Amino acid sequence: MHFYFLRHGIAVDKDDPRVGSDAERFLTPKGVKRMRKAAKGIRRLKIPFDAVLCSPAARARQTAEIVAAELGLEERLQEISGLSPESTVDVLLFGLTRFQNCAHILLVGHEPLLTDTIAFMLTARKQESLNLVLKKGGLCQVEVDRLPPSEGGALRCWLTPKQLRALAGAGSA
Repeated sequence: MHFYFLRHGIAVDKDDPRVGSDAERFLTPKGVKRMRKAAKGIRRLKIPFDAVLCSPAARARQTAEIVAAELGLEERLQEISGLSPESTVDVLLFGLTRFQNCAHILLVGHEPLLTDTIAFMLTARKQESLNLVLKKGGLCQVEVDRLPPSEGGALRCWLTPKQLRALAGAGSA
């Protein structure tokens, strides 16, 4: 199974008067623009996503919608509570078990849940800290044998948002 972890784009601050709660925080205009370009970079990777799963938080949902639209995968987009900011690795892994028949799954969510899950998938140990940092709009791919992994998985790629945006422009005049 291939899991692709995408951190949401740049969002408004927690103290922005336009939002009542953390879950309502939305992408800034700069965040939307950068995610659209990053989504074009993701498209160039030609990954055959079976599912696009996102947190119910507005900023992650917006990010997932931008990517799904760019890839023509709107019908494969689903919110799952296991990707919410307050979730845990155990809750997320339990929620992912219903996607065992999928080979390529894009997960759009938040820190530190994403890197905690990546660390677990790479080591197959719960309390393993690898001090990973996934930037907003960054993408990571991890391959595991099954869920939960019986042994450590393999890190296949780690792309910064800047690298994804550069991919979007690669090969164009």
